[in-house]
Amino acid sequence: MPKIEQKQVVVNEIKEKLDKASSIVLVNARGLTVEQDTILRRKLREGGVDYKVYKNSMVSFAVEGTDFEEIKPHLVGPSALAISYDDATAAARIISKELKAMPVLEFKAGVIGKELYDAKGVAAIANIPGREELLSRLLGSLKSPLSSFARLINQIAESKANGSDAPAPTEEPVAETPVVAEEAPAQEPVAEVATEEPVAEEEPQAE
Repeated sequence: MPKIEQKQVVVNEIKEKLDKASSIVLVNARGLTVEQDTILRRKLREGGVDYKVYKNSMVSFAVEGTDFEEIKPHLVGPSALAISYDDATAAARIISKELKAMPVLEFKAGVIGKELYDAKGVAAIANIPGREELLSRLLGSLKSPLSSFARLINQIAESKANGSDAPAPTEEPVAETPVVAEEAPAQEPVAEVATEEPVAEEEPQAE
């Protein structure tokens, strides 16, 4: 097979992976021992990350016209490509965990969520928990005794509030409907009759 066709096969291979990718991370893996490289590849594979060393020129051709085209300026020097699919932060997170054991390993750049990040940015992204971990934390918080207790207290408070409001309308009409309000005007004439007593006081003046 001619070299041009061989190169095209590699470019097409990368493009197929990029079509399904959610992020890519470039790393400099030069200096890793065979054992370290094997460990890194295994952990990335277990995390759903495709990791492979390609020529920078092949990657450059493959990313043209894609969401990962901004990575091209960083395709200089030794580069290994880590491609994440379901979990966009998987590659950065897994590689970051191996940096202490593999100090020669370093980030170069990455495109995550259609955004270009430099080495420091990728390292910061690596600290974000993965989707599965976030989901497990959410489920754990929903199942925690404290959250259940808080919901129970709220339900009790709401039921009591609804219960106290319910009898009030039934009792108020009973208190308001009696003729108590009508008796007040009936007593007012009694007070008015008392005001007519001065008529009785005029009789002594007539004598």
